[in-house]
Amino acid sequence: IEANAATYRRQIFKLLDPEATVIDFNSRWLGALSSEDWIRLAATVTVAQVLEREDFRSRYASQQPIALHEFLYPLAQAYDSVALGTDVELGGTDQLFNLLMGRHVMRERGMEPQVVMTVPLLEGLDGSEKMSKSLGNYVAVEDPPGEMYGKLMSISDQLLWRYWLLLSDRSEGEIAALRAETARGDRHPMEVKKELARTIVGEFHGAAAATAADDEFGRVFSLRDLPTDIPEVLVATPGATVLLSKLLVSARLVSSNSEARRLMEQGAVRVDGEVLRDPKTELATAGGEEPLVQVGKRRFARIRFSG
Repeated sequence: IEANAATYRRQIFKLLDPEATVIDFNSRWLGALSSEDWIRLAATVTVAQVLEREDFRSRYASQQPIALHEFLYPLAQAYDSVALGTDVELGGTDQLFNLLMGRHVMRERGMEPQVVMTVPLLEGLDGSEKMSKSLGNYVAVEDPPGEMYGKLMSISDQLLWRYWLLLSDRSEGEIAALRAETARGDRHPMEVKKELARTIVGEFHGAAAATAADDEFGRVFSLRDLPTDIPEVLVATPGATVLLSKLLVSARLVSSNSEARRLMEQGAVRVDGEVLRDPKTELATAGGEEPLVQVGKRRFARIRFSG
């Protein structure tokens, strides 16, 4: 937990001021609750109230099992607000029930209920599912500037406006004006998308890195050239051949074997310029071969094998 928390701190402080931010662990107050405390806390809410949560209601209606500890989670989150004396709690729209539970429990404790603020969930690069690492449709806060820029350039023209709204400081009026200019043909969607990519990369990596990523994208993808800084990756392979799907994982070009197979089947994997679609493809590891592997439009690696 401590190690995971360190990664969250590192990421969030790209946007928040660490000197003005306090990070706490709710184990400090939840761990101190006695059995009596939990019973008294549970007594502040009815089963009917908990079943108002959409996923609980639908599972109960379809006779799917709901474990008792799942009912306790909204209460535990609500008690966070009690313990901290929260004035405002911010969360995604999917957390609305839990945030409102905080208001309910605070009121039961005689406290001023917190103000609840929610933000929309961000769609991933595919434009359909919410952004998720498990779905592989995400832009990571710690992605290198070039990779972050390239991922943002892959979004659809329709999703472009959603990203401007949720990921930039532009007002709705400014975005509407920009969209109208694009619809009239005064601005090309590609240029507007580049502007968005520069804006977001600049937010996380600085203006110089955003400009460099923009230049590199133009050189690689507009001129169909290769990146100037293709990383060399040493991969240990005990056999004479290696499954390409496993190689992609070992080289950290994908996060899982399933993602590798999916991308291969979609024609998104190239070795020395050749598209390889068969997930059972094997590469020779002997003979000093150093294949150039490309995944999608943005991820490259020169592979060196070691026995």
